[in-house]
Amino acid sequence: MTLFDHRKREIQDRIAPLATRMRPKTLDEYVGQKHILTPGKVLRRAIDEDRLPSMILWGPPGSGKTTLARLVAGETNSHFEQLSAVTSGVKDVRAVIALANDRLGQMGRKTILFIDEIHRFSKSQQDALLPHVEDGTVTLIGATTENPSFEVISPLLSRTRVYTLEPLLDEDITEIIERSITDEDHGLGRDGVSLSEDSMHFLLRVANGDARSALNTLELAAESTERDESGNIAIEVETMEESVQRQSRYDRLGDMHYDTISAFIKTIRASDPDAALYYLARMIDAGEDPVFIARRLVISAAEDIGLANPNGLAVAIAAQQAVSFVGMPEGRIPLAEATIYLATAPKSNSAYKAIDKALEFVRTSRDEPVPQHLRNAPTNLMKDLGYGEGYEYPHDKPGHFSQSDNLPEAIQNQRFYEPGGLGTEHAIRERLIKWWGERYGISSKD
Repeated sequence: MTLFDHRKREIQDRIAPLATRMRPKTLDEYVGQKHILTPGKVLRRAIDEDRLPSMILWGPPGSGKTTLARLVAGETNSHFEQLSAVTSGVKDVRAVIALANDRLGQMGRKTILFIDEIHRFSKSQQDALLPHVEDGTVTLIGATTENPSFEVISPLLSRTRVYTLEPLLDEDITEIIERSITDEDHGLGRDGVSLSEDSMHFLLRVANGDARSALNTLELAAESTERDESGNIAIEVETMEESVQRQSRYDRLGDMHYDTISAFIKTIRASDPDAALYYLARMIDAGEDPVFIARRLVISAAEDIGLANPNGLAVAIAAQQAVSFVGMPEGRIPLAEATIYLATAPKSNSAYKAIDKALEFVRTSRDEPVPQHLRNAPTNLMKDLGYGEGYEYPHDKPGHFSQSDNLPEAIQNQRFYEPGGLGTEHAIRERLIKWWGERYGISSKD
């Protein structure tokens, strides 16, 4: 490092954002992720014993992926190279690999190649890493906010370990904040910064487990607060509210999108209206397409409520039409109405199971001839061949019902629909018992 490089580093350290200045210098200072870094855990042992595997760090923004990668390099005495998948390409990867080869051969020193947002690398860019990860030229640490199962190619995924980083707990964020306002060398310790209890609670809430967001908000609030007579900075909640830039982890193309809609549907299925409304609100607040939400409600109405309450499908369709007609924000009301209706309705998935059972049977068996009495007979030739012969028009019979054999002869006893016993479907079940009895496979004792 030259004198100018050293001077540049000093200036950068002084003007860098608080979140950068407060990065821990040792693994013991690292806050959070105890499930993988507590002494004795697999990753911690690998770091301590300097036998680090290539890995993917998967976690939300501000959970410490980049910081952990840097600390790992320091703890293992490896050279650290960092690339961003947003600005780097195959040429940059090859340049790093070439230097890593020289470093390993000349000095016997390993290289950790950290690739931030590795999910943004194309397949060909990820392919370029494969031989060098496999032969140990570099130890790869990739960081991603997206599910590696979908965003990292299988050959590269098979050569790495995936470690999941969780959003930081409130106690973790509290520790980081308190450290930053007392640290005189890198933090705000020389400014006499303090937070009211309400300010701290607000900061924890809006940080949402993101340490970087918490520190950026704190720094802006400190800069926006005038010093008191003692020269100190006491941050009140009003200033904190003005300083925060609301961030949402919800990404309509990412995991949060799929996780939230999954939770929404499963809580409706679980007959929990409060939880369903919570996930609905999360999606609306994040700007999710309301028609997409309505579409999922329609599917839920058919799949999970079904014939236990056939009105559920009508309500869901009405909500979809209402949202398309009135738009947002008023569309939130029919969406909420349909959500509550479906969550509190009796449940049945008999129609869902019946059609899947029928499809499976059709796909795994031969096409049996349609019984003669059910065949269409538009011509005299067809009538002479017996098409339609023996058909009884149900509306001409008492109760508008005529018992007949309607399945092909070879599968007369095959049954697909098994009615449930809740809501409207209970009445359907009773009618089937009355009409078909044992022939349908249901006895009056069921």
